[in-house]
Amino acid sequence: MSRPLLAILRRDIGLLLLGGKRGGTLLPLLFFLAVAMLFPFAVGPDPTLLARTGGGVIWVAALLAAILPIDRLVEPDIELGLFDQWALRGISEEAVMGVRILAHWISFGPPLMLAALPAAALLGLDGEKLRLVELGLLAGTPGLAALGVMVAALTAGLRGGAALGGLLVVPLSVPLLVFGAGSLAIGGEGGLALCGAASLVLLAIAPFAGAAAVRGARG
Repeated sequence: MSRPLLAILRRDIGLLLLGGKRGGTLLPLLFFLAVAMLFPFAVGPDPTLLARTGGGVIWVAALLAAILPIDRLVEPDIELGLFDQWALRGISEEAVMGVRILAHWISFGPPLMLAALPAAALLGLDGEKLRLVELGLLAGTPGLAALGVMVAALTAGLRGGAALGGLLVVPLSVPLLVFGAGSLAIGGEGGLALCGAASLVLLAIAPFAGAAAVRGARG
C-alpha cells in the first residue's frame, strides 16, 4: 500500500474508532449488546430455546449494528471535497473505497467479535457454537463492511440517505446472514465457506461500485 493510502487509512481509522470524530464503534457495540441482553427478556429464560436461537440473534444484531454508521462513511468526505483533492493527487476513488472498507471493518468487525463473547454467555451458547459464531463473524463482517461502504456511496447526497441505505443493506446482506447463521447447524461448516465466498464477492465489487457512485455524486 502506498504512503498516501496509508495516510488515508490512518485518518479513516482514527475517525471511525471509538473516540474519533465520527465515533462509529461505540454505538454499534452498544446496540449489539443491547439486543443480546433484551432477547432473553422477550422469549423467556428457557436455556434450550436461547441456545437454539442465540446464534441467529447474534447474526441479526451484527447486521443491524453494521448499518448504524452508514451515513458517516462517505457523505462527509464528499461534502468536504476530499475526493476532489485526492483525485488531483492521482489517488483513484477505487483505491479510497478499498481503504475505507478496510477502515470500516477494523472499526466494527473485531470489536463485534469481542462483544460476541459476553453476548454468547447471555444467550447460553456453548463453546462449539461460540467458535462457529466467531468464525462466521470473521468470514462475514468484511462483506458487511464492503456492503456498508458501497451503499453509503450509492446513497450519499440523497434525501433520507441513511434510512434508504439501511433498507438497501438488509436485503443485500441476506446471503451473508443465511450462510453465517446456517453454519451453526449441525455439520454446517459448509456455511462458513459459503459465507466467506459471499464476503469475497462483495469485497471484489464494492470498491468499483462505490467509486462509480462517488464520481456520480460529485457530478
